[in-house]
Amino acid sequence: MKIVMAQQNYHIGNFELNTEKIISGIQDAIAREADLVVFSELCVCGYPPRDFLEFEDFINKCYAAIDTIKTYTHRIAVIVGAPCRNPQTEGKDLFNAAWFLHEGEVKQVVHKTLLPTYDVFDEYRYFEPAYEWNVIPFKGKKLAVTICEDIWNLGDNPLYRVCPMDVLIQQQPDVMINISASPFDYDHDQDRKEIIRANVLKYKLPMLYSCTVGSQTEIVFDGGSLVFDAQGNIVKELSYFEEASYMLELDELLQSSRPSPVVKHTPIKELVFDYNIDRIYQALVLGIRDYFGKMGFTKAILGSSGGIDSAVTLAIACDALGKDNVRAVLMPSPYSTEHSVDDAVALSQNLGNPYNVIRINNIYESFLSTLEPQFKGLPFGLAEENMQSRIRGNLLMALANKFGYILLNTSNKSELSTGYGTLYGDMAGGLSVLGDTYKMQVYALARYINRDKEIIPANIIEKAPSAELRPNQKDTDSLPDYSILDRVLYQYIERRQGPREIIAQGFDKALVNRTLKLVNTNEYKRNQFCPIIRVSSKAFGVGRRVPIVGKYLS
Repeated sequence: MKIVMAQQNYHIGNFELNTEKIISGIQDAIAREADLVVFSELCVCGYPPRDFLEFEDFINKCYAAIDTIKTYTHRIAVIVGAPCRNPQTEGKDLFNAAWFLHEGEVKQVVHKTLLPTYDVFDEYRYFEPAYEWNVIPFKGKKLAVTICEDIWNLGDNPLYRVCPMDVLIQQQPDVMINISASPFDYDHDQDRKEIIRANVLKYKLPMLYSCTVGSQTEIVFDGGSLVFDAQGNIVKELSYFEEASYMLELDELLQSSRPSPVVKHTPIKELVFDYNIDRIYQALVLGIRDYFGKMGFTKAILGSSGGIDSAVTLAIACDALGKDNVRAVLMPSPYSTEHSVDDAVALSQNLGNPYNVIRINNIYESFLSTLEPQFKGLPFGLAEENMQSRIRGNLLMALANKFGYILLNTSNKSELSTGYGTLYGDMAGGLSVLGDTYKMQVYALARYINRDKEIIPANIIEKAPSAELRPNQKDTDSLPDYSILDRVLYQYIERRQGPREIIAQGFDKALVNRTLKLVNTNEYKRNQFCPIIRVSSKAFGVGRRVPIVGKYLS
């Protein structure tokens, strides 16, 4: 039996495009004389559809797409992911399902059992867990089909009383096939391999793991579909961050008898600034490219300050959208240094993207003059600093409105964590590129961008970071050194360690308490922030839900 795994990039709710992709994948598999082609989880409608699933018309279109796809299955069998209505009067209205299509018919439908409710997932909001489990007989083999069910440590959660493979193994299947939509984070690909390997060894069966690729708003799916033999060896690993397909001969896979590998991945317990930095870069490029492409946008704009964050954002955006489609706007104020302006100009000249210089001195002075009766006699402070940032935000949005740009935000995760940013100023934007990368990771991205030649001027990387909103300002005037701050933030946000646990790791008590208080008291700012491309295991946004009004560790 020849099986093709099709790793494709879908668009949520774009049934015409998704159906065309699936049919193209079927026709390609037929041309390769395959017997079965396997697509990914909820590929018909795109993942995650969220509250679109509550619209009857949306489900009707899923079923109409299945009806179209099945007409192409007379010469090949197909496994696709799509919602399935629950015929029972009890429980949720839908199942998350794998549809087995062959000979122009729906032969069998498999329902997902283990519905994730953590981080960016909320599947139990929409779907009913499976209550029956059966292998799929095909061409003399038994296929154990599951759906992204990688929550194998069931614990005491009543939703996970049944592990589907524990039931299916009793029916003596020949192979496991898992259709998945598994989001990227910079430590997840190794975790994923170990989870699959553990189940391969447990059930002594090979596994085909077919994962989607592409970005849906903030979530990036990295692909990397896998084929494991029964001994836990990786037979094939598909490419990351791009569409791909692979055909295998099942009988050859079943006859594989290589010794089991001795491999164990230990998830990172502290922030390693350059860990998987190439994958992070690829994820950010794909996140921008798909956000713009799927929304019908073509051009981006951003503020270029001569600092590290805007430099890295600009370089990534040029890679994602093409240099001609990214406009940089330099907006020096009375406190901007000339070397910062020169650095920003040099960066755009290196990249070849269009740029403008708009000095905001006169606008800033007019604001001060207008507010002088109210500000009279009061010292220079945060209001005057934020005023400059908000002037820049207004100018960028005016240009975006006039010329059809989408504003890319340049804030990093360290700043967002601690509230070191101005609402409606440097926090403005339609998409955050670096909002899930800590400051030290941004520096690692800059070095990665410069790996072959200098694109980001060395002075941008080497100089002390500064918002340049007052004379001789440095970030360290307001924040701890980033090399320490980022490690504390990582322990609190990604690893969910409390102050006692973090202090016990050797961090200064006062620094830890101050940092955690900054994180908690600035949730109101992050709640008003734009979507953030997710590259970590705990990004701000839909995956981290904490109260705005609450008192904890403060």
